[in-house]
Amino acid sequence: MNKAKNPTGAGAIIALLIMAGAIGGGLLGQPSIGLLVGTGAGILIALLLWLRERKA
Repeated sequence: MNKAKNPTGAGAIIALLIMAGAIGGGLLGQPSIGLLVGTGAGILIALLLWLRERKA
């Protein structure tokens, strides 16, 4: 029997981390760097989720 997998979407995580990075960076006076850090963190988490589900 094949069990249907329900993959986890990471788009919301990426979007929220981008916004959080931009806001956090703006509070520190560097919104562009915050945006880049948030984007990198979101992509990293999305890749980790993808790898976890790929193994399952």
